[in-house]
Amino acid sequence: MKLLSRSNVTLALVVVQAIRRSCKTLMQNVIRTDDRRPMKPHHLITAALIAASSVIGARAAEPAPTSTPPAFTWAGLHIGVNAGAGFPEPSGARVEAAAGFAPAAYGLVAPNRDRPGVSFGAQIGYDWQKGPWVYGLETELNFLKIRRGDDGVFAGFGPATRALTTNENGDYFASVRARFGYAFGRSLVYMTGGVAAGGWRGASLLTVSPGAAGPFLAPLSQSSRMKFVVGAGIEQALFDRWSARLEYTYVNQQLQTRLFDDGAASAFAARQRSEAHVLRLGLNYRFDPQEEAEAPARDSARHVDDETGKNGKKTGRENGQRNEKRDEASKEELYSFHGQTTAVVQGYPKFPALYSGERSFPPNGLANAGSTSNLFFGLRLWDGGAVYLNPEIDVGYGLANSVGAAAYVDGAVAKVGRAAPYMRFQRYFLRQIIGLDGGGKVSDPETGSFNEVLESTQNQLSGKVDKDRIILTIGKFAVPDVFDDNKYAHDPTTGFLNFGVNSMGAFDYAADSWGYTHGLAIEWKQDWWTARAGAFQLSDIPNSPNIEPQIGRQFMGVVELEARYDLFAQPGVIKFLAYGDNGNFAKVDDVVNYALLTGALPPDVNLPWLRRRHLKLGGGINVQQQISKEIGFFLRASMADGRFETVDFTDIDRSLATGLTLQGALWGRDKDEIGLAGVFSGLAGPRIRYFGLGGLSVYIGDGGISYAGEKVFETYYKYNMRDGIELTLDYQFIGNPGHNVARGPVNVFGLRLHAQF
Repeated sequence: MKLLSRSNVTLALVVVQAIRRSCKTLMQNVIRTDDRRPMKPHHLITAALIAASSVIGARAAEPAPTSTPPAFTWAGLHIGVNAGAGFPEPSGARVEAAAGFAPAAYGLVAPNRDRPGVSFGAQIGYDWQKGPWVYGLETELNFLKIRRGDDGVFAGFGPATRALTTNENGDYFASVRARFGYAFGRSLVYMTGGVAAGGWRGASLLTVSPGAAGPFLAPLSQSSRMKFVVGAGIEQALFDRWSARLEYTYVNQQLQTRLFDDGAASAFAARQRSEAHVLRLGLNYRFDPQEEAEAPARDSARHVDDETGKNGKKTGRENGQRNEKRDEASKEELYSFHGQTTAVVQGYPKFPALYSGERSFPPNGLANAGSTSNLFFGLRLWDGGAVYLNPEIDVGYGLANSVGAAAYVDGAVAKVGRAAPYMRFQRYFLRQIIGLDGGGKVSDPETGSFNEVLESTQNQLSGKVDKDRIILTIGKFAVPDVFDDNKYAHDPTTGFLNFGVNSMGAFDYAADSWGYTHGLAIEWKQDWWTARAGAFQLSDIPNSPNIEPQIGRQFMGVVELEARYDLFAQPGVIKFLAYGDNGNFAKVDDVVNYALLTGALPPDVNLPWLRRRHLKLGGGINVQQQISKEIGFFLRASMADGRFETVDFTDIDRSLATGLTLQGALWGRDKDEIGLAGVFSGLAGPRIRYFGLGGLSVYIGDGGISYAGEKVFETYYKYNMRDGIELTLDYQFIGNPGHNVARGPVNVFGLRLHAQF
C-alpha cells in the first residue's frame, strides 16, 4: 500500500478538526435552546460534512503546485524486434549469350520467381539527444523470404532447350545504419541509412540439350558493389521504457552480371538484382542512459583490469590499461556502447628485385588505403553474465592486397579487400564471470585477496569482480581476444601495425579470412597466475573465408599459462602457450613429391587429394616487462611444425619479436607514444623446398625463392590530437621480404588515423 504524503496527512487533520468544531458547536446549541426542536443525528452528520467540505474547498482554491511529468528521453541503448513484409524489385534475370549480347531475340528469359514475403528480425542501437534532435547508430539482422531460384525450362534460339536450376539463396539481410530525427515530445520522426549485407544468390546451373556443350555453372553470387539500406520511420513512446515504430526501408543487396561457364570459357551471362521494399512494425525496449548502480566502496585499493580489449583485425585484450584507484566507488554498468574507426594509408617506393611472383610486392612502388570501423554493444544479462555484439564495416585494401611479406605490414585493415564498403558481424559471444573470493574480501597485500574493478571499454562492462575468478567465453570472437595478449604489442589500431609484432608469428591459430572463428575459452585467474584453455573451429579449407560448419570436425586446441611477478619493483608477465591444429591440410613434402613425380610444377598445396587428416603442433613464450611507468619491454618467441602448410594465420615456422614502447610523459606529451620493434622469422626445410619450386601460400609466393630469413624493423610515433583521436606515423623496413634474398629491401611508410568513443 502506498503511504500518504505529508500534504495529504495535513489535509486529513484539518478536516477532522473542522468536524469536531462543528459537532461541538451544534451540540452546544441543542443544549442551550430548550424551546427549539433538537437536531436529529443525520442533521448533525450533514452539517459536519458541509463544514468539512468548506475547508476542503478552501484548500482546493489554493494554487496547486505544478508538477510536469518527466519528458520521454530517446537517448541511450535500445533493443527490440520487428516484423513486416518485403516486396522485391524485378530481378531482371535474363540469360543471354556472353559473346556480344546482341540481338534481343536470342535472349533466354528465365522465369522470375521472386515474390513478396515475410520479414522479421531484431535490432540493437544507441541514440543521443540534443534538445528535440535525436541521432544514433543501429544494427540489425533480419530474415527476408522473397528470393526464390530462377528455376525452369525455357526455349531459346535454335532447337535446343535450356534448363536453369539455382541453389538456395541468402534469405536474410543485415545492416549498420545511422539514424537522424526530430522528436515531438513522445513521437520521433527519423531518417535512416547505412551499409547492408546478405541477400546473395545461390550458384546456378544452366544445361543445354540435346547434345550441346556444357553444363554451364555460375558460382554463388555476392555483389562487389556497396550494399546499402535507406529509409524513414516514425516511433512512438508507449510507456517509460517501451516504444513502437513503423518503418519503411529500401534494401539494395545486389546488382551485377553473373557469368555461366563450362570451365573453359564464359558462354552465357545474366544481369541480376536483389532489391526490395520492406515495410515493418517494431517494438523497442529503451534502457535508462543513467541506469548505473553505485557499488559500495569497501576496498581501500582497487585494481582496474581489462577482461577484453580493443578491436582490430585479430586483436584482443589490453590488460595494460591498469591503474590503481583508491577510495572511489565503482560503477556497475547494465550495458555498454563503444565504437572505433581506423584508416591506414601505406606505400613504398621502387625497390630492387631480380624477379616477382603472384604474391610479391610489385617492385615499382605502390600505395593502398583501407579502413575498418566497429561498434561494440554489451548487455548484462545476470550476475556475472553479459552478451556482446560487434558489427564491422570494412573498405579498401591492405598494401598490395595483403600479400608480399610473411610478417605482413598491416594488421589494422581486413585481408579481404574491396573497393566498396561491406559489413559483417565479426563478434557475438557470451561471457560469464564466476567469482571465487566470495565478493566481500578487503584489500590484503599479504594474501592478495582483494577485489578488482573492470573499467568500461570495448567488449567489457565496468564493475567490481573477484580477483580470483573463472571466466567463460563462448561464441564467435578472435583467438587473440583471450590468448597471446601483450600490453605493449597487440592492437594494430593503436600500436604496432605488423603481424609479426602483435602476435606470435608461428601461432597458426584458427580463424576465417578476417581473423575470427567460433569457439570456447575458459580462464582460471588466481592471485599471481592464470591458466587458459580453448577449443576453436578451423576454417573449412586452409585460409578460407568460411568457418568449419560441423563442430569438432576440424578444430584447434590451445592452452596458456601466465605468471605475474615483480622484477626490481617493476611488474612483469610471462606466458607459455601451446596449440594443436587438428584438421584436413597438406603435408608439404607430399605436395613437393607429387609435383616432381608428375612434372606438375610449381607445387600446389590446394590440390584436394593431398589434404588429409593431420595434427600440427606449435607454441611459444610471451614476455611483457615494465621498465618504468613510461617504458615497457616485450618479447615473443614461437615455433610451429613446418612439415605442414599454413592453416589460417601466416607463413612463418619460427619467429622472434622484441621491442619497446615509450610514453609521452618522457618528453612532456603524456598521451603520445613511440614504438620500436624488430621481427626475425624463418621457414622449416620442407617449406623452403616448396617455395623454392615456386609454390604459393597465404601471404607469400615469388615464383621461386633464394631462401633467407625475413627481417622486419618497425617504428612509429603516435600523436594524440585530442581525447579519442590519434594520428600515427609508421615506418617499416623489410629485409628479404617473403623469405627471399633476391628481392628487397622494402621501405614501407604508413599513416594511420584512429578515433574511438
